[in-house]
Amino acid sequence: MNDNNHAVTSLVLGILSIVIPVIGVILGIFGIIYANKSTDETINISDEYRKYAVAGKVCSIVGICVQSIAIFFTVLAFLLFVFSLQLFM
Repeated sequence: MNDNNHAVTSLVLGILSIVIPVIGVILGIFGIIYANKSTDETINISDEYRKYAVAGKVCSIVGICVQSIAIFFTVLAFLLFVFSLQLFM
């Protein structure tokens, strides 16, 4: 895979990390890895694909944050539900 494919792959994984629940965290991590691979070899990459790599990294970070918050609140809601069941029994 050359750098252009890494940049586009990081963008696609970054967008998917925002949209797909739970698995989005894993996709975001892979998106950051591909974006870093793409930007590490800056000599061989054009400006257009550098923008794709940066956008992929940003989307991956946003996706990881959004999915982490969603997972946190889901677990919190489950724990509060179980605790409330125990309280009223």
